[in-house]
Amino acid sequence: RSAETVRAWFESKRQGGYPVLGAISDADELMGFASYGPFRPWPAYKYTVEHSLHVAEPFRGRGVGRRLLEELITRAKAQDYHTMIGGIDSQNTASIRLHVSLGFRCVGTLPQVGFKFDRWLDLCLYQLILDTPAKPVDG
Repeated sequence: RSAETVRAWFESKRQGGYPVLGAISDADELMGFASYGPFRPWPAYKYTVEHSLHVAEPFRGRGVGRRLLEELITRAKAQDYHTMIGGIDSQNTASIRLHVSLGFRCVGTLPQVGFKFDRWLDLCLYQLILDTPAKPVDG
């Protein structure tokens, strides 16, 4: 990605009040990052966020993703969101296991909606329902 694209992504997160988390190693390497943002742009969906999580290859299997996702869940509750959605490639078994272990469940699969790694990707939607907010209000 270009530096301009990355800056625009960070700025959109800042403006929306959405967290951007990074896990840094003792050697100052970015091990992984996580964030969330709006699920759909209409008022009825204001209590739902879609999250993104990435762990760099050398740091996978070390609990980095778990720590990042646990912190995202904590932040989503603190911001009074009710539902978190994660779109996961159906063949990404490590990410699926992580999400299921934290209470997410598969609520649907969209066949062949992405193209990456020279193949079509099926996107599985994983959902976690939170016990927040205490008093939701309409749009």
